[in-house]
Amino acid sequence: MKSIWNGAIGFGLVNIPVKMYSATESSTLDLDMLDKGDLSNIRFKRVNEKTGKEVEWENIVKGYKLGDRYIVLEDEDFEAASPEKSKLFSIQQFVDEDEIDSVYFETPYFLEPQKNGENAYALLSQALKKTRKVGVGTFIMRNKEILGIVKPYGDMLILNKIRFPEELRESEELNIPARKIKPNELKMAVALIDLNTETFDGE
Repeated sequence: MKSIWNGAIGFGLVNIPVKMYSATESSTLDLDMLDKGDLSNIRFKRVNEKTGKEVEWENIVKGYKLGDRYIVLEDEDFEAASPEKSKLFSIQQFVDEDEIDSVYFETPYFLEPQKNGENAYALLSQALKKTRKVGVGTFIMRNKEILGIVKPYGDMLILNKIRFPEELRESEELNIPARKIKPNELKMAVALIDLNTETFDGE
């Protein structure tokens, strides 16, 4: 397994050097688009929508639309907007995991202690287990600030990437009718849930 980030977990005066690994992998088939006639790969070209001509990479710029015109961004603009690079997952607070709604959770990563960090790593893991807390903080990966939580997972620590509040859409546009449920209907539904309740098994 190849690490995707090297850094440290930091809180207070404690720094725990760690390596981070992806904890998931895709199980979907990687399919190519082929020509039905001879099974040749289909290539996609970068084409100017006005002229229909292919555009070379060196002639492509990035921009965003503002009103009815585009604002072109240069490399310097991206560098100025990039968050300060840091090799530290800085824990800003400890909270009960139940306080974080599941809509915020995104991607899990394994954390492995590096040399001279084993004791502090084990101490943090056991302390989080005992208090039933998770550490909330941020770090920089691929020039992007990421919000996450550190929590125990078996004998190890994992970092779970979570979404910033502004990444969640508003739900006011959905049509969710308010219905008054009869007590007998609710009692029957609860009984059905209780009857089919089991211990979760991911297998």
